[in-house]
Amino acid sequence: MAAASVRDVAQRAGVSVGTVSNVLNRPDKVTAETVARVMGAIDDLGFIRNDAARQLRAGHSKTIGLVVLDVRNPFFTDVARGAEDEAASAGLTVILGNSDENSDREAAYLDLFEEQRVHGVLISPYGDITARLERLRQRGIQAVLVDRSSGDAAFSSVSVDDLAGGRLAVEHLIAQGRSRIAFIGGPIQIRQVEDRLAGARTAVAAHPGTELETIEIEALSVLAGRAAGIEIAQRAPDDRPDAVFAANDLVAMGVLQALMMRDSDIRVPRDISLIGYDDIDFASAAVVPLSSIRQPSALIGHTAVEILLEQTADPTASPRQVVFEPELVVRESSRGLA
Repeated sequence: MAAASVRDVAQRAGVSVGTVSNVLNRPDKVTAETVARVMGAIDDLGFIRNDAARQLRAGHSKTIGLVVLDVRNPFFTDVARGAEDEAASAGLTVILGNSDENSDREAAYLDLFEEQRVHGVLISPYGDITARLERLRQRGIQAVLVDRSSGDAAFSSVSVDDLAGGRLAVEHLIAQGRSRIAFIGGPIQIRQVEDRLAGARTAVAAHPGTELETIEIEALSVLAGRAAGIEIAQRAPDDRPDAVFAANDLVAMGVLQALMMRDSDIRVPRDISLIGYDDIDFASAAVVPLSSIRQPSALIGHTAVEILLEQTADPTASPRQVVFEPELVVRESSRGLA
């Protein structure tokens, strides 16, 4: 059976389609008797109001599109939670899309959000999407970059100073007496990974006698981290790094699993110090509690929605760049020689 329409409701109630619309949207303009008659017809027919269509006719929906690099990473779920809480206070909902570090999937979500005329877009981009976001803006859809700064300040962004975070991590390892440091992360073209590596290099350059090895991996995942950790564990002792800086906590936990295998004589932090990035909840619960660089994940999402609402209210406002400072969290995994 076909779903009842507004026209069906009007016919059952003996009123015009316009009167039904007034009952649904402006009941103060209709007599109580007419409201009762229309609502009775709605109940009889099982009519379900199509709010999505109404919102699209108004020019936009009451949803915000959020695209993250990897929904499996608890950092991004915390960002989404912060965004969702702030959006809810404004009567909006958040639709979450996972690009999975794939440019085609990223583009598909942006196409979907454009078709649905979302209230705005928050995105942690995989590549350079400036032209795509500019197209959205021309369609009246504002966008804010999340967990990445806007290099040319063309769009608002909410991020953490990853250069400072990478430097902070490696300076801590050096302070623990470590000198042969491996950075594990990738793909390198992800801006956050690139910046964390650049910060690590800055720290090493400032400390003669230390060296940095880069081990690029295909994804920021536990599995990729474990594979890199196995490769390190299989080296001769003199060829191994004495410290590892992982580009995020998932990678760090994979490295930890590999180094602590039953048939391995390597111990963390006795032989290799280890530090991650993000300080997800699981970091403190690891078999060896994991040191990490903390990002204010929920605050990032909250602030991004706040800025998006400001821009939507005034599209002529200049883009805002908010950069939070990272924080070093020291746990057992990075205790060293000092």
